[in-house]
Order: sequence, then C-alpha cells, then structure tokens
Amino acid sequence: MRDIIVQKFGGTSVGTIERMYKVASHVEREYRKRRGVVVVVSAMAGETDRLLNLGKSAVENPPEDELDVLASTGEQVSVALVSMILRAKGIKAKSFLGFQIRIITDDRFGNARIIEIETEKLIKEIKNGVVPVVAGFQGVTRDGRITTLGRGGSDTTAVALACALKAGICEIYTDVPGIFTADPNLVPSAKKIEFISYEEMMELASLGAKVLQIRSVEIAARFKVPIHVRSTFSDEPGTIVAENPKHLREIQKIL
Repeated sequence: MRDIIVQKFGGTSVGTIERMYKVASHVEREYRKRRGVVVVVSAMAGETDRLLNLGKSAVENPPEDELDVLASTGEQVSVALVSMILRAKGIKAKSFLGFQIRIITDDRFGNARIIEIETEKLIKEIKNGVVPVVAGFQGVTRDGRITTLGRGGSDTTAVALACALKAGICEIYTDVPGIFTADPNLVPSAKKIEFISYEEMMELASLGAKVLQIRSVEIAARFKVPIHVRSTFSDEPGTIVAENPKHLREIQKIL
C-alpha cells in the first residue's frame, strides 16, 4: 500500500498541548491529500523517566514486567490527546495501544524485539478513512504481557509498522530539521544532509548519534523503506535515509 505514510512524533513533539496541535497540522496535511496516514507517538517529554522513577521509588528492585506495564502508560496519554485534537479538526482518528493492534514481541521486558505485527485491523481502519494513532515503544507477548522496546523504541514501532503496511515512506518528526554533518548545538558550521544511506546512518547511530534508534534503521534497511527525518516545528524538508541516492527523486515525489 504505497499510498500509506507513517508519521512518528517523539516526546518533545508531543510535550505540550500546543505542540500536539502542530503535530495535528502535519497529519492533516497528509490526510487532505487523500492518502492513508498512520501516526505513531511517544510519551510526552520526560514522562517515561518519571514513571520509571516512580516504580523504582515504590520498591527496591521492581520486577521488569511490571515496570513495562507502568512505563507504557505514558504513550496511552499521548495517543488519546492527539486523537482528540485530530477529531476536533474534523479528522476521523482512533487511538490504539500496542496490544490492541497486536504488535507481538518477545519477552525481554524493557528491551523487547518485535516478532510480528498484525495489520488487518489497521488496514481496515485506513480503508474506512480513519487515521490510526498508535502508541510507540510498546508491544505485547504472545501470552498477553505488555512489553516496551527500549529507549527510542517509538522509532522502531514506526518503521516496523511502515514495513508491515508496505508504506511509501516513514517520517520521523523530531526537534531538529534533519541529520547534520555534526551536532549543530556544538558545531555552528554543521550542515544539514539531504541524503544518507542506511549503512551510514547505522554507523552514526552506533557512534552515539541520537536522531534515530539503530534498530529502526536496521529494519528499514532490511525492508527497503525510506525514512524522512524532519522537524515538527517547520515544514521544510529534512534528510532522507534510504538505500541509494539515485532513488531520491522518486522518494521526494511521495512527500
């Protein structure tokens, strides 16, 4: 379904109600193009840390499976609020948690790996003109236990959904306008890159670049789904992460 786009918004992008309205404007832009839109959101900035610290303050060694249940509630707040805002803008939106879609993972609580995504429900909603707003960072084991995917796990959720749905592109919205030659906060002369290969992006991620979770890039490379890293706070194009720069024009036609 190449006419589907997956848009992921991180914690800073949904950190306030005002910012969620900016998120909604990006979703609306794609929705009005009469294309299928799937939205993935993280917990509001700082919320996951607050929840984990709360659990650790309750008992000395909190069980990892219960920490996952606790931490996953941050995304539940975000998907509900973003869905409400989209509906207020006249867009049919519906929130989904990982277990409702059935993003099936192994049982490595706190750092689970996705095994399978059941897409039938999502495809049905998209065909009915609904924008599914999916909780990032979380999944469920085959026997029904909630899991989380580790730091940056919402990137992995978004890319995995894009692959499962055979989407044309996965957009990762963040607080920077793309990928730079160096950290622009430390190097004022750093320049934004128009294109970077999966391999180069994985190397950057392995060296500590925090723009994308390395696991998400590995999945994108395996299934050849392009990623567009861009800013929530502007409409300018960002950086394309894909296999070959020769495909850049074709990818840009999707945007």
